[in-house]
Amino acid sequence: MLSGPTPRPREQCAYDVVALGEVMLRLDPGEGRIRSTRHFAVWEGGGEYNVARSLRKCFGQRAAVVTTLADNDVGRLVEDLICQGGVDSTWIQWRPYDGIGRRVRNGLNFTERGFGLRGAVGVSDRGHTAASQLTPGDVDWEDLFGRRGVRWFHTGGIFAALGAGTADVIEEAATVARQHGTIVSYDLNFRRSLWRDQGGEERAREVNRRIVGLVDVLIGNEEDFTAALGFNVEGVDAALRTLPVPRFAAMIQEVVDRFPNLRLVATTLRGVRSASRNDWSAIAWADGEVHQAVQRVDLEVLDRVGGGDSFASGMIYGLLQGYEPAEALEYGAAHGALAMTTPGDASMASLAEIEHLIRGGGARIAR
Repeated sequence: MLSGPTPRPREQCAYDVVALGEVMLRLDPGEGRIRSTRHFAVWEGGGEYNVARSLRKCFGQRAAVVTTLADNDVGRLVEDLICQGGVDSTWIQWRPYDGIGRRVRNGLNFTERGFGLRGAVGVSDRGHTAASQLTPGDVDWEDLFGRRGVRWFHTGGIFAALGAGTADVIEEAATVARQHGTIVSYDLNFRRSLWRDQGGEERAREVNRRIVGLVDVLIGNEEDFTAALGFNVEGVDAALRTLPVPRFAAMIQEVVDRFPNLRLVATTLRGVRSASRNDWSAIAWADGEVHQAVQRVDLEVLDRVGGGDSFASGMIYGLLQGYEPAEALEYGAAHGALAMTTPGDASMASLAEIEHLIRGGGARIAR
């Protein structure tokens, strides 16, 4: 269990977890390619939302999402998918649709999975989206965190990069959350394409450093800590079997020294052998100690999108349960591994499957 403040008692809160971020409609060509397909499967997805959905569907936690959608049939489809995922849609705000999306629209995310030598490809269409226009004062955070009660609040760097005021919304929400004893987690989730036209990495570092000062639990991958915060780590593209874990541990310690408010810092470790075969593990710093999860070598991947979000949700579940950081880390790593064996952003794993994998279970048929 982490030292310092612990999550609020469950009986005092309406929600175990609330996520703040954009929820897009993902269009998936299956085994085909975006450029040549004639059919798409649709899913809902978003870096911050995926964590809340997994905590609801896989781990049985009471979850809600704070987001904004344009009020048209695409937005209502996204809402319906959110409801199917069991996530409370009460806190969705709706913006009038102007008919063609000139002023406000819903985000689309075309993603193909990749295979072998062909890497996964994502093409986002999210300009002028409703969520990117969220500004401070739009959400009654005092009602949510104070009167309703939330044990854990999760958001991230994708939402921070979306619009002129979204980083300010995160700061506003995190400030109120901490005042009411809610644990705040933030996934750096650096996306170069989102920052390209608004100051690039320099601006990303300025924004993220400001937000991280309000965070209890910080999550990222190798690139995130370098690009989004400016902590340089060499060799981040090395295969996991030769990955210098002590170097990452030193980097995490550097982050903690810079931000003493942090109680846990975690990163996934991915070695990409091919689009469909990855090495996979994770490390976390907590209470002055560094823990490493079981290393899964040559993991077969069906759809890598959402693996990091599933890692975050599994680890958060463990921490909400009061598990020690090392055990919570294993829940995160196992859940991320399982999530990459199914299509779509959201995990289709169950808690029983996750715990089976943690105990060393294999892939023999269950019947």
